[in-house]
Amino acid sequence: MTQPTPLMPHATASWLVDNTALSFEQIAEFCGLHILEVQAMADDLASSKYTGRDPVRAGELNMAEIEKGQDDPNYSLVMQKAPVTVSRTKGPRYTPVSKRQDKPDGIAWILRNHPEISDAQIGKLIGTTRNTIAAIRDRSHWNIANIQPKDPVTLGLCSQRELDAIVAKAAKKAGLIDQAGDDARLGDDRVALIEELRAERDAHTKAAAEAAQEAEAAAWLEAKRAAEAAGTAEAE
Repeated sequence: MTQPTPLMPHATASWLVDNTALSFEQIAEFCGLHILEVQAMADDLASSKYTGRDPVRAGELNMAEIEKGQDDPNYSLVMQKAPVTVSRTKGPRYTPVSKRQDKPDGIAWILRNHPEISDAQIGKLIGTTRNTIAAIRDRSHWNIANIQPKDPVTLGLCSQRELDAIVAKAAKKAGLIDQAGDDARLGDDRVALIEELRAERDAHTKAAAEAAQEAEAAAWLEAKRAAEAAGTAEAE
């Protein structure tokens, strides 16, 4: 079974490069990084981006383990204490800062077009509080003069599938649609939604990791070529 990586892999790798004689391969393996990323840190192409994090102080390594690695380049470092996994507690849906100002517009649109949706459902869908929803409904919101109802899907606050599922669920509860015939469809929608969100998250994570790796690798290669060119020029 593969051991977990440090809580902050890049910052930990930066510290190990600066403070130990471990090989790049050992550091890359322990931190779960590509060797070219570690090489870039050693060449000062990437280390400036990260503040070094001491894995010894964090309990993830000890000096005895580091010494074993320094004595044997083929030794694989063993994590001494796995980092604590941090998970979000229950609460409003997270919305990027750039989109938070659009929430009132999305809430107003739902209140106007789907009054059957409960405040709890709106809060879960948009990631807001009951007080905010109530203030927009009774027009006591501090910025009510500038709130313009807009489709939350268009605003990027939720997906069309999420909105459709909430609307269907609220309509069924309100007796607006056939309850018996809609249960199966809602179940299918819920499963499909979960799969869609998981796929989007995995694809985004993979793309970001590959882009970062390629960028740092390209920077390292460019710097290496420049150094070789400079060395050749001096020799001539």
